[in-house]
Amino acid sequence: MAERKNFLLRIDPALWNELESWAQDELRSVNGQIEYVLKQAVQKRKGSSRQPTPQTSQAQKSKSSEPSGEKP
Repeated sequence: MAERKNFLLRIDPALWNELESWAQDELRSVNGQIEYVLKQAVQKRKGSSRQPTPQTSQAQKSKSSEPSGEKP
C-alpha cells in the first residue's frame, strides 16, 4: 500500500462547517469526506477526459456537413 501524505490545508470556516455537516450525514470524518470528494472528482475528470469536448464534436460536425467541393 502506498504511503499516505500529510499536508496542511487552509479552508474557509463556512466551507469547513458545510463539509463537517456533510461528513456527519454520511458517517465519515471530515478528513474522510474530503478524501471521498476528491476521489470522486478525480474519477469524474478521468471519465470525462475520454469523451470529446462539445467544441471538438461541434467542429467535427461542421467539417462533415461542409460541401466536399464535388459537384453532384
